Amino acid sequence: MNWFDRLSDNQKGIAFLLFASIGFSLMALLIKLLGQHLHVTQILLLRQAGMLVLVLPAIARKFPGSLRSSRPGLQILRMAFAVIAMLGGFTAVIRLPLADATAIFFAKSFFVTIFAIWVLGESVGVYRWSAVAVGFAGVLIMVQPGTDNFSIYSLASLAGAAGAAAVMITLRILAQHDSADTIMTWSALGIGLVMAVPGIYFWQWPSAAEWILLGALAVASYFGQKGNIFAYKYGEASLLASLDYVRLLWATLLGYLVFGDIPGAPTWIGAAIVIAAAVFMIYREARLRRLRARDVKIEKAVERGLGP
Repeated sequence: MNWFDRLSDNQKGIAFLLFASIGFSLMALLIKLLGQHLHVTQILLLRQAGMLVLVLPAIARKFPGSLRSSRPGLQILRMAFAVIAMLGGFTAVIRLPLADATAIFFAKSFFVTIFAIWVLGESVGVYRWSAVAVGFAGVLIMVQPGTDNFSIYSLASLAGAAGAAAVMITLRILAQHDSADTIMTWSALGIGLVMAVPGIYFWQWPSAAEWILLGALAVASYFGQKGNIFAYKYGEASLLASLDYVRLLWATLLGYLVFGDIPGAPTWIGAAIVIAAAVFMIYREARLRRLRARDVKIEKAVERGLGP
C-alpha cells in the first residue's frame, strides 16, 4: 500500500483539487501569454482541438453511441453557455491581471444560486440570499463601476462567470439523462465546431514557441479537468468548494512572477468578501443537508419503533 492509499477520501480529494488548481492556473497563464498575439477565438479553437486529441480514445471506445443524446436541445444550450463562459473568461484573463480576472470569476457561486431558483425551482432562505447580496457587493468593489479604474473586461469576466454557472445548472439536468461520455463528446466536438468559423477568420499562424504553448494549454486544461473530476469523486463537495479559492493564490503568484502584476486593495478586499460569503453559503448548505439527513433517520427509526 503506497502513501496515497493510506489517505482518507477527503485527503485524496484535497490532493486532487490542489493538482487541478495548479492545472487551471497554468491554463490561465498560458491563455494570457498566447493572447498577446493570437485572437481569443483562435486560442479557443486550438485548445478544443488539443483537448479532442486527448479525449479521443475515450470517445472512440463508445462511438457512435457516445453521440446519442436523449436531450440534444439541452446539449446545444449547454454548449452555448460554455462558449459564453470561455469567451468571457478567456478575454478577461488576457486583458486583466490574472488575480483580478480569477477573483471576479468566483462570482460563479452566486449565479449558480440564482439560476438554481429560476431553473430548478430550488428553495433559498434569507441566509443564502444575504450571502449572494454580500458576495455581489464584493464583486462591485473589485469591478469599481463608475470610477477611472473600471474596465469593460471586468464585465467579460462576470459574463464568463454567469455562463459557467449556467453550464453547471444544465449539467445537473443532463447528467440525469445522458452519460458522462456523451456530454464530454458533445462538448469537445460542438464547441470546436462553433469556434471554427471565428477562429479561422482571425487566424494568425502561430510561431514555433506559440505552438508549444498551445500544446501545453491543452495538456494543462485536460489534467485540470481530470483532477477536478477525481477531487469530487473522493472528497466532500462542500469541503472542496471552499478550498477551490486557492486558485486565487496561484493566479496572484503567477501574475507577479511573469507579468509583475500586484493586485490593488479593491481586488484584495472584494475577493475577501466574495470568498467569505461563498464559504458561508457552502457550509450552511452542508449543515442543512446534514440536519435533513438526521431528521430522515429519526423519522425512519420512529416508524420502525411504531410498527407491528
